[in-house]
Amino acid sequence: DMFDGETREIEVYEEIWRATGDIQAAGVVRHMRESLSNAGFLEDENYFARRDAKHREFAEAEVREPAHSGSGYPDDLPALEATFERYFAGSTRSLSANIRGIAAPHVSPEGGWESYREAYSALPPGLADRTFVILGTSHYGAPNRFGLTRKPFRTPLGLTATDTGAVEELLRAAPSAVTLEDYCHAVEHSIEFQALFLQRTYGPAVRIVPILCGSFVEAIYNEHARLPEQESEEAERFFGALGEWAARQAKPPIWVLGVDMAHMGVRYGDRFAALANEAEMAEVARRDESRLRSIAEGDSRGFWEQVQQNRDDLKWCGSAPFYTFLKVQPQARGEVLRYEQWNIDDRSVVTFGAVRFTDS
Repeated sequence: DMFDGETREIEVYEEIWRATGDIQAAGVVRHMRESLSNAGFLEDENYFARRDAKHREFAEAEVREPAHSGSGYPDDLPALEATFERYFAGSTRSLSANIRGIAAPHVSPEGGWESYREAYSALPPGLADRTFVILGTSHYGAPNRFGLTRKPFRTPLGLTATDTGAVEELLRAAPSAVTLEDYCHAVEHSIEFQALFLQRTYGPAVRIVPILCGSFVEAIYNEHARLPEQESEEAERFFGALGEWAARQAKPPIWVLGVDMAHMGVRYGDRFAALANEAEMAEVARRDESRLRSIAEGDSRGFWEQVQQNRDDLKWCGSAPFYTFLKVQPQARGEVLRYEQWNIDDRSVVTFGAVRFTDS
């Protein structure tokens, strides 16, 4: 922890010499610094050069390549098809005519497959010609920013079609709120998993608008309990631009939210070991369900007031996509189809579920 950008190199030499009495400490420190730098672990010129090169590589690529095939889901087509067959065995597609969208998890499909099944089974046949707006959690992006890309997404099922006209319109209408060709897309799973399930549902060339929603962190921690659009003029402008685009479409777009909910336990900084549906997690379920009721009722303010409680001690990583949807589609009403808690390890739990949205 002495390689912190503040401790001088001579101070590191002296500390190691005092601890070891080895006069060769300078050589050890120099070797360690060079090794860390070459690996990109120090925030120095080498790190920034490597980062900028990666960003340029993604920006110049024609396709967003899969980042999680072979880990989050099979990269072999027959194996993937067999996995989907197992996930959806016995499920029945909804025939709802007034579907507005769904919320599905972005947790590993193997951990959350039952919620994925319920969410995607709620999408009726006959929507293959619609545009699907995917609102994903941006785990790595800047707060109050929306990451866009013009690139189609490749998966083992094929290549999606990205609605570049929508992307360009949002960029023109709210440029200060947008990060275009956001590198976060290159590694983010919250949209990749939704693109994959949409392809399975409507075919490889399904048309999407992939949007990564950055956290509204200032609105969570602001002591005056302001709403995201009050805290960020950029967010307000983006909500308006996205809603206006959607309202002008001859066929209303379908909304897909890639969202997990609470993150509890040791992995996430809590002082207790979390076990799904036990002990502290029973209270988490009660609070999750209260937030979901506000979402289902289209109550954006009520939902956000609950997120702000205790500075979001539930750590809902999907709060920004949910809130964005509620602001852009205020007429939508939801039905919770499934709620789950899953031990991502033996001391930590992620909660998620499936929600169907229809016109009020």
